[in-house]
Amino acid sequence: MERTTRHLSLWLLLMIAAFAWQSAQARGLPDFTELVEEAAPAVVNIASTREVASRSQQFGGPGGQDIPEIFRHFFGDQFPSPPGQGRGRSQERQSLGSGFIISEDGYILTNAHVVEGADEILVRLNDRRELEAELIGADSRTDVALLKVDGEGLPTLTLGNSDHLRVGEWVAAIGSPFGFDHSVTAGIVSAINRTLPRDAYVPFIQTDVAINPGNSGGPLFNLDGEVVGINSQIFTRSGGFMGLSFAIPISVAMDIADQLRDDGRVSRGWLGVVIQPVSRDLAESFGMDSPSGALIADLDPEGPAAQSGLRAGDVILEVDGEEVESSTTLPRLIGRVSPGNDVELTLMRDGEQRSQDVTVGRWPDANGDEAADEQDTSDRQARLGLSVVELDAAERERLGIEGGVQVRDVDPTGAAAAAGIRSGDVIVSLDQQAIDSPQRLLEVVEAIDGDRAVPVRLYRDGRSLFVALRLDASE
Repeated sequence: MERTTRHLSLWLLLMIAAFAWQSAQARGLPDFTELVEEAAPAVVNIASTREVASRSQQFGGPGGQDIPEIFRHFFGDQFPSPPGQGRGRSQERQSLGSGFIISEDGYILTNAHVVEGADEILVRLNDRRELEAELIGADSRTDVALLKVDGEGLPTLTLGNSDHLRVGEWVAAIGSPFGFDHSVTAGIVSAINRTLPRDAYVPFIQTDVAINPGNSGGPLFNLDGEVVGINSQIFTRSGGFMGLSFAIPISVAMDIADQLRDDGRVSRGWLGVVIQPVSRDLAESFGMDSPSGALIADLDPEGPAAQSGLRAGDVILEVDGEEVESSTTLPRLIGRVSPGNDVELTLMRDGEQRSQDVTVGRWPDANGDEAADEQDTSDRQARLGLSVVELDAAERERLGIEGGVQVRDVDPTGAAAAAGIRSGDVIVSLDQQAIDSPQRLLEVVEAIDGDRAVPVRLYRDGRSLFVALRLDASE
């Protein structure tokens, strides 16, 4: 009996100790309840609609869609049209996303792909009010869009400093996955300064916060309830969340938003160089201790770098003292410099480091006055809603094509965006006509009359595909 009592007492002590340990562990976990209560009123649901060609008019794969990308933008479910509406000349497509209010008078941040090609944008507030939104501007290169609704005294969020984020830090997201308003998910920052394919201008925040279709454009919070990012993409092989999501740092997003609000456009710095990574063997051949920096493979003879004395074979190691860790880092560092400002570049040339001052130019596809001074064929094709540049010989050889032009920028409200054409695509033919220069593209577009869809052949990520492009006769 005494032994049984001792065993029972020991068992009770162990249970009490285990309970105490679990309670201590629970107390160590973050509590997001206050954050959600304070932040939720300023998080909005965004619904956009646009007219698209019916499935019977699409070219390429089923429904005109190509193979899904591993890195995928999620702007919400695309809902099918009611029965009987898919056979006509066009049909309405709806998509859902998220956003958040940054000013009491109604400015809202979201992703550019959430409202890409939208004919109408509706914003639903936490109190269930629905307001029609105006698209102030969108920047496809950073995937940031600025909207405006009419309002006064609207709830807003506090913006934090994304530069202070640390790996392992707790973060939370609020959004509308699959249309479920104000859903909350949480996790940690798993990496910072991530560069993704085709997104050289954004140092992404990588997290394990669950993000799904409809979350795009919603805020990412730190434990202080401050917005540190905009949820934008996930890594997926299945189409669903797999533990890797990516957010645009709020510092990057606000810089873009301020330019869109003040100027209606985004100005980026430009060197006029073609760069490539530095491999270990190349680093050794250049007399470098380790593979880093961006190797200049070619230069635009009229660009800022060439005019300042840079040459092919130079390796850019630093920009104003900030290390260029890899070739993907350079566009981000130069892109954030205001055109016309000087930067000091640290170079490796002939086995020796040297400094070179360069006056940064403006991206030729920008909408500023300087871009207007370029040849008309390199400017934005108004009827298409995009800007293109001619491919160099090396890129044509790599793709195995004789002509083609590369898409540099796409107007999210234009015909090209509605057809699914993206920045980085290579256009090789339009309306069965070969395209070998920006001027040829302009000529073919001008020769198309009437309101009809024409086939466009593209190269994207090493694959050839067709999309249907509809040009209105009025344009």
